[in-house]
Amino acid sequence: MNLQARLTLYFVLLAMVLVGVIAAVNLAQDMQLQFDSTLERAESLRVFATDMLKDTVARQPDKSLREALRDPDLTRLLQDTMLASSAILEIAVVDPEGEVLADSNPDHPLGEKLQHYDDFRPVVTKSTWYQKLRVLNNKRYYQLESALGRPGPGGEPGPAILYIRVVIAPTFMRDKIIPRLTRNAWVALAAILGAVCITFLVSTVAFRPLSRLRQQLEQVASGEYQPGPEGLPAGVAGEAPAKKPATDELSIMATKVSILGERLRGAQFEVSDLRGNIDHLLQDLEDAVFIFNRDRRLIFASGSVEKFLGRQRVDLMGGSISEIFPPSTTLGLLIAQSSQTGRAVRNRRVPVTTGETAVPIVLLSTDFLETLPGSSGTGSGILVRLRDPEAQRKIGRELQTADRLAAISRVSGGVAHEVKNPLNAILLHVEVARAKLSRGDTEISQQMEIISREILRLDRVVKTFLDFTRPVELKLGTVAFGELLEEIVELARPQAAARQINIVVDERADGAEIRVDRDLLKQAVLNVVVNAIEAMPEGGELRFESTAGEDLVEIRVSDTGPGIPSELRDKIFRLYFTTKDQGSGIGLAMTFRIVQLHDGTIDFTSEPGKGTTFSIRLPLAV
Repeated sequence: MNLQARLTLYFVLLAMVLVGVIAAVNLAQDMQLQFDSTLERAESLRVFATDMLKDTVARQPDKSLREALRDPDLTRLLQDTMLASSAILEIAVVDPEGEVLADSNPDHPLGEKLQHYDDFRPVVTKSTWYQKLRVLNNKRYYQLESALGRPGPGGEPGPAILYIRVVIAPTFMRDKIIPRLTRNAWVALAAILGAVCITFLVSTVAFRPLSRLRQQLEQVASGEYQPGPEGLPAGVAGEAPAKKPATDELSIMATKVSILGERLRGAQFEVSDLRGNIDHLLQDLEDAVFIFNRDRRLIFASGSVEKFLGRQRVDLMGGSISEIFPPSTTLGLLIAQSSQTGRAVRNRRVPVTTGETAVPIVLLSTDFLETLPGSSGTGSGILVRLRDPEAQRKIGRELQTADRLAAISRVSGGVAHEVKNPLNAILLHVEVARAKLSRGDTEISQQMEIISREILRLDRVVKTFLDFTRPVELKLGTVAFGELLEEIVELARPQAAARQINIVVDERADGAEIRVDRDLLKQAVLNVVVNAIEAMPEGGELRFESTAGEDLVEIRVSDTGPGIPSELRDKIFRLYFTTKDQGSGIGLAMTFRIVQLHDGTIDFTSEPGKGTTFSIRLPLAV
């Protein structure tokens, strides 16, 4: 259902609801008026019956109350009064025990007990229209009652000796109410149908420009839009005469869609040029990228295609996936299996045995793409990427070299800072000693002692730097990562328990193996753990998490300490940098170096007041 049909339906439903609500309110008010009228008539009859009763008793002062109420004239008057309303069933005079003393209904002889009914007033004043409708359909009776008694001492009302009851039968009201309700219901139904017809006609006329606008948008979306004189603003339609500018919103929108269609036609040429430029840029990639549509036909190929397949890209366009990658080869078989099963492949080492290729081994990756153009079939397109592992290793070595140069820069920065302080102290005290000697003061033993102490300090800094930068002979071996993590946790437990720190381990790298120097890596991780424990002197939580990916394994060490201030984060891995009173500033720098030696990476995230998390990533054993 299009937008025009939905809007028309919504407006029709809205008109039906509004008219229906108004009709329902009118019906409810009409029924309420009938109930109010019946209650008013019953009240009037009750008052009239009370006056007749008082006159009858006053005319017979020599008789007892019971004898006076047996007056035939009173009974006849009660019967005549009851006939004044069709809904009034009975008017009776009863004593406090409910015994009938006078009654308009001959079926209730004197002395018989009269049944007590519910009060009619709440039905009229407090019930809903639905409850009133149910009252009309049931056979229950209701009553209005008033008490009469002799005046007491001081003119106050005395205890009731008589009750006047007006019995009402709501079912008798149906003869008057139901016809009126039926007539009003038919009027309401006619009004609803009229409103629906009028709304439908008005909406159809009002949304006619919207229909034209929808057709224009569909043509623009399909690329088939051909604007005519009606779709362009004045003066744009070539030889067509200029039209009066549109003033309503839909016409203005149609004009803008026409202009947009013209711009899109021009933009198609720009997109073609852009695709050509992108294709030219992709030609310089070391990888080869192939995109197949749902029909498994090649619609895009770029990068080093000839390097991997030994064929020109233009010769491959439009070819099927089985023609470009024959299933008889290992590469073609893996791609065919991925295409059929819908499972992506990530960096799979595959030998290339077809064509005159310059790469014997490739890294194969496949991904599945939705809504690719150029196909009417079902399913999804597939992207195939081939990479040269040697080029990948070359880039990796260059990145490692850059990381190590950055590490040397960090270490050198820390050493320069540590060397500068003793040199400044030595220079200062040499100047003091020179000034004393120039004055003939030979007492310079204090300056010489300070200079000697600073020289020893400088020697210690240099030796530490040499030890830090001296090549380390790694004793590599294949290590089960889970076992190594368990050893580190057990080593940390005593110190954590002494500080009331809870240790949590989340092991998700079960079965992963790494090729490392076990002792050196354990020392590197323990340096991070010790720092985390010392950051929580009042207790907290020390969390170990490990995960394994396709190529890497990662361990995260988290604490709930105060976090690392933002101004100190760039200095964390510098040699000799420390924020502890008794710290050496060597631990994290040594950890950084050990991780670098294992071709890994280390970084951290910290949030003030919530803690710090160090992440160490290492390559899996091949």
